[in-house]
Amino acid sequence: MYPYYRIQEGGWDVDVANKSMRDVQLVIHEFDPGCDAYVEKPGRKLPVDVLWEEVDVDLYDGLIIPGGRAPEWIRVDDDVRRITEHFFARNLPIALVCHGAQVPADYGLLKGRRTACFPPITRDMEHAGATVVDAPDVVDGNLVSCRGWPDMPQFGRVMMDVFSKSLVTA
Repeated sequence: MYPYYRIQEGGWDVDVANKSMRDVQLVIHEFDPGCDAYVEKPGRKLPVDVLWEEVDVDLYDGLIIPGGRAPEWIRVDDDVRRITEHFFARNLPIALVCHGAQVPADYGLLKGRRTACFPPITRDMEHAGATVVDAPDVVDGNLVSCRGWPDMPQFGRVMMDVFSKSLVTA
């Protein structure tokens, strides 16, 4: 959710895309000392602006792929693939949050690229040919990524820098 607001703060319009026009249910991942993994709680809802199948990629300057469990589901959609491949092919700014790296990795787009990701999916990224860097923000050209929500303060600044530089020179 932080990148959604941070990009708007930078002066860009943001469209939320989804398979259906139903609101996107966000979740909060918290680390509970009594659990081995994070606990998922309902968060805010975001209204959807456009269907994936209706996204005209030429109207957009950048792409943010969210984290959490969404990438498990969205990466199998042909329109998500079309959208993602467009931004990679044109070296437009792309932000990957947490599990978001699963989407381009599934399409072979992270091969030879440096990325951060949520630590439990490191092996998946390496199998996809990515070099995983354990840092709060990793920049590889037009691509900026982070491990998860604890990285947001630093990641937000770097994401804005990558998007600003890419869009000025594009």
